[in-house]
Amino acid sequence: MHPAPFVRVFLIGGALLALAACAGSPRPIASAPAPTAPVPSEPVTIGIAAINDFHGNLEPPKQAAMLPDGQGGTASVPAGGAAYLATAVRQVRAQYPHHLTIAAGDLMGSSPLASALFLDEPAVEVMNRIGLDFNAVGNHEFDYGVPELLRKQSGGCAQHTERRPCQVEPFRGAQFRFLAANTVNRADGRTLFPGTALRSFGSGPGKVTVGLIGLTLKGTSDLVNSKVNAAVAFNDEAETANALVGSLKAQGADAVILVIHEGGRTSGDPDPNGCNALSGGIRPILDRLDRRVDLVISGHTHWAYVCEVAQPGRDQPLLLTSAGLWGEYVTDIAIQIDPVTHRMVGRRAKNVIVQSEAYNSPLRAIPNSAVVPRFSPDPDIAGYVARYVAASQAYVKRPVGWLAEPLEKAEGDAWGTGGRLGNLIADAQLEASRGAGARIACTNPFGIRRSLLPGPDHVVTYGDLYLVQPFGSELITLTLTGAELKEALEQQLDKDAPEQLLACSAGFIQTIDRSRPIGDRVVGATLDGAPIDPAQSYRITVNAYLANGGDSFAAFVKGRERTIGMTDIAALEAYLKPAQPIRSASREVRVKDLRPELKTNNLKAPPGITY
Repeated sequence: MHPAPFVRVFLIGGALLALAACAGSPRPIASAPAPTAPVPSEPVTIGIAAINDFHGNLEPPKQAAMLPDGQGGTASVPAGGAAYLATAVRQVRAQYPHHLTIAAGDLMGSSPLASALFLDEPAVEVMNRIGLDFNAVGNHEFDYGVPELLRKQSGGCAQHTERRPCQVEPFRGAQFRFLAANTVNRADGRTLFPGTALRSFGSGPGKVTVGLIGLTLKGTSDLVNSKVNAAVAFNDEAETANALVGSLKAQGADAVILVIHEGGRTSGDPDPNGCNALSGGIRPILDRLDRRVDLVISGHTHWAYVCEVAQPGRDQPLLLTSAGLWGEYVTDIAIQIDPVTHRMVGRRAKNVIVQSEAYNSPLRAIPNSAVVPRFSPDPDIAGYVARYVAASQAYVKRPVGWLAEPLEKAEGDAWGTGGRLGNLIADAQLEASRGAGARIACTNPFGIRRSLLPGPDHVVTYGDLYLVQPFGSELITLTLTGAELKEALEQQLDKDAPEQLLACSAGFIQTIDRSRPIGDRVVGATLDGAPIDPAQSYRITVNAYLANGGDSFAAFVKGRERTIGMTDIAALEAYLKPAQPIRSASREVRVKDLRPELKTNNLKAPPGITY
């Protein structure tokens, strides 16, 4: 991880001394002009260590990052964990006398219990200790509400949620700055946090200044609860950024960096430093972005990529990066700024895998890899994390039920489906809501966060369930007509969001054909063998996120006669509680795919697998 050497040459302007002769008497030597300051002739290099979507993963998450092995295959590398991430970030920064450490959102929220039980205070404090400079607020920063997010910045122990803050230690708040240019208070029209920042490096003629714009995705409004939406609005990303570039330039920014919690996905074999067929929400934003933006650091999709994105009117492609999730990567970025022309004249980036410790799971062993370097854990961070892990054990280790076999989170070619684990969750949610009249239950595969791995004695702990479903989302049973249900199913395959086939309960079978036009790709749907009647009403259970239109399933918002039930994790716990017989997930294929070769989520392997 050593950068190409940069040589700085200075041209020193001296004084010319002139002697003039005059008849009769000598004239004094003319006084020399004051020496001019050195003019640097080489660019100034600024290093950036960038992360995103840490999600409070204090411990190594038993995550295998995937990358080419150099021999035509794929290597699995155990990656992540705060102590290892701290070392990796430190090594990236050590290459550069001038540096920044930046996060593109979701440092917290959807976190393992060691952080979530304590309102993600330890996730913030870990970033303080790592030396984070800025974080562009993501959608999950709003999981605890706006007042609590403000406390995350300012510190203190004021209680804004059901959970008590400062359980382990006083909370000093983020020592780094949250940025949120497009998050606007509805009451006064001001941004919730500053939208921009300036950071200067060097001095005199060699001084250069970097301007930053921080954004979350406009679609955050679909991902947060009604109280958040009542307090703040999320404005258009490109319009917001473009309106701020001129101001940053006027304040002396030589380079402008957009840090945005929105991203893309790539296709084909996993390559954290590749960019095959980039798609996703970031693309239309880039197409509209002011050409004076020099670099985009992104997040949200949990993908790792380094992209060169062509834009009309730009001399060279725009550099776009993302560092996966859970601290599995840190992006090593170097930009070069010419202090004479006040322009960025060079840049490079690569994703560094944060290889941590080998591990075993009920599914397989993941040893350390010689393909990429290993990092040692930072002892200060490791000790700090251990305090919170110990404080969480009573919750994490509590037995809650039994499961016959490990169930893997669907990945690879099955990305965007629920697999057998999705079947189990949907069946549990139907069982939990039969009293509300439910006949069908469906869950969103993107909300299934990890594999469900019981112990060797088939025991499932609360910590196991929480890793799979960390949101605590209430189940909503609502009424839709068959026609409205068909509309919701069509939204699985539209272009408003990545393809995602709902995991639904036993007895509900749908048939899809991607060769048909958008809006007419669900060619059949049956319940207990009978076709869904467009005019008939059906009671359907979904989580509150889907019920409010999350993941672009707007048709569920039409649901009537809403009954609020238990949370998703409570439903799964109740389903697995009986010891006899031990539950086993259905192998039933509940989506019949007539044209699988037309699938748009064309992943040959996942960007990272959780075992």
